[in-house]
Amino acid sequence: MNNESLVSRRAALCGIAVALAVPSGLVTACSSPAPSSGATPTQGGSTPTSGSAGSAGTALVALADVPEGGGAVVDGPNGTKIVVARVSATEVKAFDASCPHQGALVAEPSGGTITCPSHGSQFGASDGAVKKGPATTGLRAVQVRVDGDQVVLT
Repeated sequence: MNNESLVSRRAALCGIAVALAVPSGLVTACSSPAPSSGATPTQGGSTPTSGSAGSAGTALVALADVPEGGGAVVDGPNGTKIVVARVSATEVKAFDASCPHQGALVAEPSGGTITCPSHGSQFGASDGAVKKGPATTGLRAVQVRVDGDQVVLT
């Protein structure tokens, strides 16, 4: 064996290991951000509707599992994570759970605030707007609504 082929194999194996270990949301969040218009994020609000979750959209979480004034980080489609905040008894908001600063997963909302545990950025649970940096842009809104006893994607 020559040393040149060992280094190439090692580099290839490390690259494969990193590709498997890094969640796609982190890779996406660490890529170049889209130009910002300076506007607040699109609202990802909800209002109660009737009907079943199966016919209305993809169910994310039971409304009962999202405490009023708090929230939950749940699995979204394609392996993404979504943070769902319950801003009142009948209204929820949802956002991509990747912090726009460096892509870390944000924590569950508490007291109207969503916090990134990595560097301390804080976002409003009702609108996803930055309350405290180092993040300079808000969380990306995800459109949801309350459908019966479920929070569903719209």
